Amino acid sequence: MSAVPQLDVGRRAPRRRTATVDVVIPVHNEERSLPGCLEVLSEHLAGEFPFSWTITVVDNASTDGTLRVAHELAASMDRVRVLHLDRKGRGLALRTAWSYSDADVVAYMDVDLSTGLDALLPLVAPLVNGHSDLAIGSRLAPGSRTVRGGGRELVSRCYNRLVHWTHGSRFTDAQCGFKAARADVVKPLLPAVRDDSWFFDTELLLLAEHNGLRVHEVPVDWVEDVDTRVDVVRTALDDLAGLVRVARAKVTGAARVPDLPRRPAPRAAHPRAVLAERENGLLWQLVSFAAIGLVSTVLTSVLYAVLRTWWPPLLANFVALVVMNLWNTEANRRFTFLRRAGSSGRVHLQGLVVFALYYAVTSGALLGLHAWQPDPSRWLEVLVLVASSVLGTALRFVLLRTWVFRSGAEGTS
Repeated sequence: MSAVPQLDVGRRAPRRRTATVDVVIPVHNEERSLPGCLEVLSEHLAGEFPFSWTITVVDNASTDGTLRVAHELAASMDRVRVLHLDRKGRGLALRTAWSYSDADVVAYMDVDLSTGLDALLPLVAPLVNGHSDLAIGSRLAPGSRTVRGGGRELVSRCYNRLVHWTHGSRFTDAQCGFKAARADVVKPLLPAVRDDSWFFDTELLLLAEHNGLRVHEVPVDWVEDVDTRVDVVRTALDDLAGLVRVARAKVTGAARVPDLPRRPAPRAAHPRAVLAERENGLLWQLVSFAAIGLVSTVLTSVLYAVLRTWWPPLLANFVALVVMNLWNTEANRRFTFLRRAGSSGRVHLQGLVVFALYYAVTSGALLGLHAWQPDPSRWLEVLVLVASSVLGTALRFVLLRTWVFRSGAEGTS
């Protein structure tokens, strides 16, 4: 357990009546890097930053002279303070510092200043004006410029793709050490973030998106620190376990944070745009639903043919239908009904219920036909199957539109 944090506040300049930003620098055994970092950062903030600011250095159980150096710097520099913890962990440092902060916006960056400071104002501005709730620097977004080795580039891209595939995330770079958040939004979210180490960033972003918060992404200039001390293998295993844990929390509802401020449903600004949205919305949904259904049918046939080489017909057909139903639901979520965020677990569970009803309609029609006429002609059987499929498809569309992806449903945006 951590001791009670010790807060040492250095000399402070008078605050202007404007938004306040607290920039947190987590450090562990960084007595050599810290002075240069604070000098460059404070100079940039004093000369280029339009908001009132504070720098908080969080010492994570350093065993060298980092804490002593931090206190000396806080005593000699304006708006620098020190927070000491007796346990390591970047997530722990951010959770503690952000919880204690009295600023309007809380941010953090790595002590090596790998990220160009010109991105700091674009990172913070959307939070100050209320447009977004969290903001992240991205080394993978269009317009970013990075200098790093091929191995680390590959690991980063693979990890972020894995996060996207498993959770449907929209952000491109979960682990860049350059993030900010509105304090009134992130403080209620912090107790739900369980990780105290490197997975903290990813978990925070996944929970933010799951709860309908808006995440702003800024392309950054970034240069690799070759003196990194991250244990890649251990971190990768922890990240995989974290992704599974967050997915389970989403399914069980534990990832929902009820005290977060909610954004209103999006509305068009101009009355004509509202009318156009109403007129074109249903047409687009019908066209997209039909296209996705056609692709889904083809893929189901291909998957059935593959599975049929190992399994009997009924099992292969059932597995192919269930798998492609999950794909179909996710595709309709993203393209037909434009629900990018929210509870994917709830959506897919409801999608399986809709699929079960569709299956019951088509199968029930065939069973009813054979009960009415034990030996129907092949053409009559096909006619009943087509009619029941059309009815089942119409029922599926109506349920998806009015139940699964209804306007204003909780967790959608």
